[in-house]
Amino acid sequence: MSKKVFLVRHCQAKGQEESAILTEKGFLQAEALSCFFEQYNIDRIISSPYTRALQTIEPTARIKGVKVEQDMRLTERILSASSMNDWYEKLEKTFRDLDLSYEGGESSREAMRRAQSVIHDIADHEADSTVLVTHGNLLSLLLKSYDALIGFPQWAELRNPDVFLLELKDFKIKRLYPL
Repeated sequence: MSKKVFLVRHCQAKGQEESAILTEKGFLQAEALSCFFEQYNIDRIISSPYTRALQTIEPTARIKGVKVEQDMRLTERILSASSMNDWYEKLEKTFRDLDLSYEGGESSREAMRRAQSVIHDIADHEADSTVLVTHGNLLSLLLKSYDALIGFPQWAELRNPDVFLLELKDFKIKRLYPL
């Protein structure tokens, strides 16, 4: 049996800072996500410690009776330590040049390695089915690490929430939610 990893982007939030909470719509999305996960066996849940990620998966964890493990490696990728008015264009460049980094920021390749280290730990763990909750940029880079065709346009098309299934046996990725 192949281990399954459900890769989840958090629900709609009020901001990007660590303490940003879900919007009213985001809380409803989190409840809908818990209904979606009812059809799956979930052995383990690992989440970014950011509030919006934890609030996204809390209803699922409650229903499944699974404790949420917080992992700093799942925090959002930092593009730069300083504010950039042209961040969108700069972000796009980092999908073409994986080693490009800005002052105080993390290159795409560094972020990919960080996210992949969580997947390696999951592969070595006894759980068969794990939910991993993270953020849009890190999620898109993790997906890119398994499918080189994923890039900036796919990042731009991500939704809040979004769920992909990664089968560790053959590293195939499939979008599950929303359809």
